[in-house]
Amino acid sequence: LATIAWKGAGALSWEMLTQAPSGGSAPGAGGGILHAILGSLLLGLSATALAAAVGLPVALYLNLYLPRRSRFGLLARYLLDVLWGVPSIVYGAFGFLVMVALGLRASLLAGSLTVALLILPMMIRAMDEILRTIPRALLEASLAAGATRWQTATRVVLRQAFPGLLTAALLAFGRGVGDAASVLFTAGYSDALEFSFFRPVATLPLAVFYQLNTPFPEVQARGYASALVLTALVLVIVILSRLLTRRYRRNVIR
Repeated sequence: LATIAWKGAGALSWEMLTQAPSGGSAPGAGGGILHAILGSLLLGLSATALAAAVGLPVALYLNLYLPRRSRFGLLARYLLDVLWGVPSIVYGAFGFLVMVALGLRASLLAGSLTVALLILPMMIRAMDEILRTIPRALLEASLAAGATRWQTATRVVLRQAFPGLLTAALLAFGRGVGDAASVLFTAGYSDALEFSFFRPVATLPLAVFYQLNTPFPEVQARGYASALVLTALVLVIVILSRLLTRRYRRNVIR
């Protein structure tokens, strides 16, 4: 962190944060990294939304529709842990193969799908652990009152687990925003400030990667500045997750 701050603070400026690039990676190129910041946020939000749409129902199914010691549930959790430990470059290679098989080009859509696969196991396991902390007596009381499992899930479980689920989604978002290997072959890279799900998109990790690989000190300094912005962005996400958790914790029964 000290190295990134020392080498990147000198190249960081307001223009760099608020302007699109002009001149590409040439020495002394003007403009900024606004396209990479917005691209990272857009890719992270779309991937997190996709992963949450799949992950939350799976986590609810594991905790409400299966017995606590179900063999299928234990196997599913074990496989999710294995997928969680798979390096992100493997997800990038898999996403690239699927992209080629479907005839897709490197684009925001392909990158979002790949990042969604990357963060999905982490999100499911995090949500699963959160849902397992809900008192069993609370679930049994809801079912005994005549509520269906779906009503129990939507009106009792989600209300109690909302702070933790929100934290899990934000942390997964931070992981998706900061990963480079999974989008290296799928999201592509573009200097344009116009975004489309079917066009390449720039991200901060790839901006750091390409800028640090150049032999020009001026461009390398911009790469460290981009890394500093990315680090600050992830830090803001973590702090925001803590603040939101503290605010909504009042709804949780202890």
